[in-house]
Amino acid sequence: MNDTSLPDLSLVRDADLRKKLAQAREKYKLPTVFAVEARQLIVEQAERDAQAEARASEIAAMSPGARRRAKSKDALEAGGTREDLRHIHSVLALCGLPYNRQPIEEREYRSKQGNMRLIVNAGELLSPEGEFVKQPLPYGSRARLLLLHLCSEAIRQQSPTINIDDSLTAFINKMGFEANGGPRGNLTAFKQQVNALAACKMTIGTFDEKGGRARTINTAPFASLDVWFPSDPDQRMLWPSTITFSREFYDTLAKHALPVNVHAIKAFSDSPRKIDIYYWLSHRSYSLSEPIAISWEALKEQFGEGHFVTSGKTGGYTRDRDFRAKFTKELAHICEVFPKLPVSLTETGIRLKPADSDVLSIPAKGSTKKRETIKS
Repeated sequence: MNDTSLPDLSLVRDADLRKKLAQAREKYKLPTVFAVEARQLIVEQAERDAQAEARASEIAAMSPGARRRAKSKDALEAGGTREDLRHIHSVLALCGLPYNRQPIEEREYRSKQGNMRLIVNAGELLSPEGEFVKQPLPYGSRARLLLLHLCSEAIRQQSPTINIDDSLTAFINKMGFEANGGPRGNLTAFKQQVNALAACKMTIGTFDEKGGRARTINTAPFASLDVWFPSDPDQRMLWPSTITFSREFYDTLAKHALPVNVHAIKAFSDSPRKIDIYYWLSHRSYSLSEPIAISWEALKEQFGEGHFVTSGKTGGYTRDRDFRAKFTKELAHICEVFPKLPVSLTETGIRLKPADSDVLSIPAKGSTKKRETIKS
């Protein structure tokens, strides 16, 4: 074969097109015939490149939030893989943590969803000077992202003790946060949430109305964790090399792990409420066997925010119309990323239909039978 008569085969770069090129080389022995096939693949590659360039220009012109959603949608449309799979404890996913930072005096938070209940009590950590320092309640996107990563690593490593020093920084970068230090840097903010989670205590409860049974687990998420208070706020934040989940928390995690797609989480990493709504929609739509209607009252109870015991205040919105407007906007953002999600707004709330795993971009389970472990 006279390769000098062939087009530049290095112009074919995509893996599937390279595979077609190799197949054509085997199939067509005549150089002229193979050259025709190669030129067609080069044209297809050029068309893909032009589409990708146009999409990149379109995304670059978007706002930061819309840009994240668009990139995640493109990644999800490419197909979910096992490498994209992450896990979060179902109770933490469906009951949730506070959305906003609370005063240090606020020491207890309660939330509920269906037949699940969660109480989070803020704790204290020992400083290098030997003094116990009060930590705030964990809150916001960063606490949720940390729990997602740590729960996922415990599932992946199949151990309550997990190595996190390198993987945690990589995960933070993957979520779109710059790994910058300083008193207002992302590493400082994430480290503060590590400390808050390390110090807090949780009470996890589930009940079965029909069976007349209830179970309560009093636990701390972590049994042991080395924490570090830098004396210089500009000093580089260090992660502990390992974290050990408490046996009670790890055992319930292994039984109640909710699968989610990491690209979806990245799309909503700027909003703790969107993360919670995505978690909830993923669980409900995948576990349903028939359509259900969910009232605005029920939605506000779950996503308006829970109850702060110390102050007696309830977080969230005082006016129903404010909550409806905000929830409608956030649901629209989620549907941007998951356009096939079978959810629709109604006058009385939303209507949700069953969804298969491909709609949510999570790998299908070995069994196609759907299980509903949590009621709404």
